[in-house]
This record gives sequence, structure tokens and C-alpha cells, in this order.
Amino acid sequence: MTKIGDAIVAMSNWLWGPPLLILLGCGGLFLTIRFGFLQFRYIGYIFSQTFGKMFKKTEDGISPFQACTASLAACVGASNIAGVPVAIAFGGPGALVWMWILAFMGCATKFCEIALGIKYREKNEVGEWVGGPMYYMKKGIKNKKLGAALAFIFALVMMFENVPSAAAQMVSAIQNATSIGLPAMGTGIAIIVVVALVALGGIKRITAVTDKMVPIMVIAYVVGGLIVLCANVTALPHALAVIVKSAFTPMAPVGGFAGSTIAAAIQWGAARGAYSNEAGDGAAPFIHSAATVDHPVRQGFFGVFEVFVDTMIVCTFTGLICVVSGAWMKIDGSNAATMPGIAFSSVFGSAGPIFLTVLILIFVVSTLIVLVQVGTKSAEYCFGYKFGQIFRYVYFVGMFLGIIGGLEFVYRFLDFFFALLIISNMIGVFMLHGDVVQLIKEFFNTPGKYYLKDIAEKKGGK
Repeated sequence: MTKIGDAIVAMSNWLWGPPLLILLGCGGLFLTIRFGFLQFRYIGYIFSQTFGKMFKKTEDGISPFQACTASLAACVGASNIAGVPVAIAFGGPGALVWMWILAFMGCATKFCEIALGIKYREKNEVGEWVGGPMYYMKKGIKNKKLGAALAFIFALVMMFENVPSAAAQMVSAIQNATSIGLPAMGTGIAIIVVVALVALGGIKRITAVTDKMVPIMVIAYVVGGLIVLCANVTALPHALAVIVKSAFTPMAPVGGFAGSTIAAAIQWGAARGAYSNEAGDGAAPFIHSAATVDHPVRQGFFGVFEVFVDTMIVCTFTGLICVVSGAWMKIDGSNAATMPGIAFSSVFGSAGPIFLTVLILIFVVSTLIVLVQVGTKSAEYCFGYKFGQIFRYVYFVGMFLGIIGGLEFVYRFLDFFFALLIISNMIGVFMLHGDVVQLIKEFFNTPGKYYLKDIAEKKGGK
């Protein structure tokens, strides 16, 4: 068993090198070109339909923004705070530049996933909208046997992968909680209770909570980060210069930083971007497919919005405070996750780590809430609605094992499972991207509807 485990880990490490980064990076670039650079050409319009419609409610189902905040709850997590410093520690500050580049390409990927999710969604036996990669693979791919096989593999892997993922999220929460003196068991049980109260209420209760939780936690983190940046404002120009320069030139060791190459900056930055905004892993369409929206493309805009908030705002603030505060030069790679705490402590003193830990705990709760929903719908697709309702309790078992220490062996396979999700989903996205090209043409060019109607109303002052 150990040899098998070692082989899977070795395969995972190889996949998360050039293969997946090329798949995600070049795949995102390909989709960007095929969609006519949509995320750049229509950026103003996209923000007017996302930022500009944040508080618009819907009478039936959940609003597009509620679906977006629930999806953001899944990708804006503890890794946004702990993962970015790791990328800086091993790839140098220049990793941030490559993280941004992959994020811009990832906008097209996530847009495509969500648009396909809306196009191919369906009602389940209790009248709920359900969707995701398994639905667009099964219904959209012309080779029905291939589509059904890819769909089942994706859903089955997602269903089981979310169990150790739940445990891993809990481990992160417990480590941060105990660092400021909170009891492990008490904190863990409290998290499980909160997650259960929300997640077991279904998509409407989830979105009712996340549409308030996500803006608050993001704004709180950004405000804290702005204070740190303002306290180090004189160092900001130099920090930005170091970030840009080190993205394209090797960096020598300095302080606790061991030095890096251009290849390391690309790999660590791109990998951080992929992990962070989740463009390509197929999770976003699960939540977005429940939205009440007039056209798949309009909901797809929220994919661009999500990547922007997750990577260009949250991850960027994490990276900037680590660099401007000098924390990246003080800490070696083995302790990289402590960089943000050091940065906040330099301004807030002992209150800094407490503030950061509380935010991380909220981030973990939001991620776990959506993780349960996505896993439940995956199980439902594979084995039916009733099975999904029963299987969702397995995720709470996973959380509890994260508190007491369990599933350590399975943790080794998390990256491998995640890679399988991305590979199977991206195959479906590539095979069906032509559908999205047609949807884009329909949305932007249909006289009297969608984009043209919005523009006419704006010009008319309505």
C-alpha cells in the first residue's frame, strides 16, 4: 500500500508541475482568444452587471449575486492567506505577477464553466435547479458514451474528494485557533454546528448566509490589509518594483529567503492562482446553476467577478503585505504561512494574529458550507437524490476527523484527486466551448435583447 501511495503522490507531483499549469494556462489563453478577449473588451459592462447588481434581489429562486457569493465562499478560504506566502517563499515576490497572469486567463475558463452550467442545468426530483460539469458533459458531448463516462468520473471523484478536503479545512482552522489559545475540540465542534445549521438548509439558506458573510469577510480583510500598506506606504514603490523585476529575473538569497529562478516564480505563481480561484476545477457551476438569470452569459460574468475578487483583491493584498512589511525576507519556506501574521503584528501588535485568525476561521466556515453542498450534489448525480441527502453527513465525519487527527493517509492523495477533477472538467470545457461561443454571439448581437437592450436603456436614461 505504501508503494502505491508513493506512486500516486509522485504522479500528483508531476501533474502539478508543467502538465496542469500548461493545461490551465494555455487552456485559459485558448478560451480567451476564442471568446474574443471578452474579459478585457467588456470589462466595464461586466462590472456593471456584477458589482453594479450586487443588491438586486429576485422573487423566484436565488439571485445571480447570491450564487456568486456562495461560489466565492468556496474559493476565498484560508489558502488565500496561507498559500500566497508559500508561493512567495519558494518562487519569490515575482510569483505574484504570474498569479495575476493566470488569473486573467482563468477568467475565461470560469466564465465558460458557469455559462455551460446554466445552459445544461435541469430540475431534480424535488424541483431544484441542479447543474455542474457532469450535466454539461453528459448532455452536451456528442459522443454520449464518452460524455457519460467523463460525467460519472468527475462526480464520483468530487463526491469522495470533498471528504478529506473537509478534514483538511478543519485542520487549518484548528491550527490557527490553537495558535491564539482557543481550544481545539471546542472550536472544531462550534464550526461543525455552524456549518450544519447553514449547509443542511439547502441552497437558499446557504446563499442567504453567504451573501452577507462573504462581503463582510472580504471587506474586513482588505481594510486590515490597507492599514498595513498605509503603515508601510514608503516601501510600496520599491516592493512593487521587486515584484515585477523578480517575475522575469532570478533572485539571489536574502535573509530567510533562499532565492528563486524565473521557472520557480512561474510555477509557484501559476499554481497558487489555480488553487485559489478554482478556475477549471468545475466547482463553480454547481452553485451558479441554481441562479435565476435570463441568459447563461450574464451569469458567466460572475465567473470573471469571482476571479477578480479572489485573486486580484484577496490574494494580492496577502502578497503585498508580505512584501512591503519585509516579512518575506524574515521567514524561510518551512514557516511561510506565518508571513501575514508577522505583517499584521508589525502594525496591530498582539491584536494582529487574533484578527487574522478570526478571519481565517470565518473563511474556513464559508468554504465548508459550500463544500458540503457541492459534495451532496455530486453524490446525488451518481446515486440519486435520497442517497445525496444521506451522504452529506459523511462530510461532517470528515470535519470531525480533522479535529481529532484522521485521514492523514488520504491527505496525500488530495492533489491527485484535484488534478483528476481539473483534467476531466477541462476536457468537457474544450469539447463544448463552441456552445459558449454561440451563446456569446447570441447575448451580444440579438437585436432588442440582453446586451443591446441594456445599452439602449442606459443611453435612454432608463
